[in-house]
Amino acid sequence: MDQRGSTTIEDRSGGKAELFSEARSAEVVAASFADTADPRLRTILVSLVKHLHGFIKDIELTEAEWAAAIEFLTATGKMCSDTRQEFILLSDVLGASMLVETINNRVEGALTESTVEGPFHMVASPRRTLGANIAEDGKGEPCLVTGTVTGPGGAPVPGALVDVWQANDEGFYDVQQPEGPEFNLRGLFATDEKGEFWFRSVVPRYYPIPEDGPVGRLLQATSRHPNRPAHIHFEVTAPGLRTLTTHLFVDGTPYLDSDAVFGVKPSLVHEFPVVDDPVRAAELGLPNPFRTVHFDVGLRADPAVKDHDLDG
Repeated sequence: MDQRGSTTIEDRSGGKAELFSEARSAEVVAASFADTADPRLRTILVSLVKHLHGFIKDIELTEAEWAAAIEFLTATGKMCSDTRQEFILLSDVLGASMLVETINNRVEGALTESTVEGPFHMVASPRRTLGANIAEDGKGEPCLVTGTVTGPGGAPVPGALVDVWQANDEGFYDVQQPEGPEFNLRGLFATDEKGEFWFRSVVPRYYPIPEDGPVGRLLQATSRHPNRPAHIHFEVTAPGLRTLTTHLFVDGTPYLDSDAVFGVKPSLVHEFPVVDDPVRAAELGLPNPFRTVHFDVGLRADPAVKDHDLDG
């Protein structure tokens, strides 16, 4: 039978199978996932195909443009290593990381807002005692960081793990300067019985995300700058509570209004005032004067943990 001009063909069971066409491309491809055992995977793939095909039709993508896109993604993958994640950079500069983070961490009241993890949480932070100085190279403007971790009801959370990492006063992370001290400006702290944490560090500097790869070329092609405002990363965990990944931004730093990865939220911007107190500085083991910042962290309950699980 001549099938020319027809959009269906007899399948192996004797029924009619719809063939691929420009008008019905998304529906035909989506139907191929009908037997996917995992319903969530099926939902994701069907939606992905629907939006991808809609995008291609909307801009009438050329073959050359599609080939360039594949080449770009291939180059992005080749740029990834043990100390660099170019795909995270791509997700960040497109705002995808922030959107996923925000959707999955909606908060109200005293709970702390989340933001992107970023591409530099590539190594495990060393366990340190409260009050330790994470600036192992001794460079930069000294700073005392303090805070309290609380749960949904405002009660302090003893033993919460506070993982911190940051750029130095030149805008570099330790993994970008392998000639420097290992684990510089990284630390993993446990809160005390009052849920409090404190450590010594330096005031971080704003910095550009890596520009020597495909993501950097994308920013250049779109006349976007690559800079991030100065910040300290926090990842806070505690049993029965939702892990929080967030930033502490330095008030007054450049690029707060144009973060290359869209990570700034007003509640996360804090002042780092100068303290001129020789006695206090000596007690803390810091030169005088020094900067200080207080950053309280409010965690929400983990919906995956039932009340009886918390009781042991």
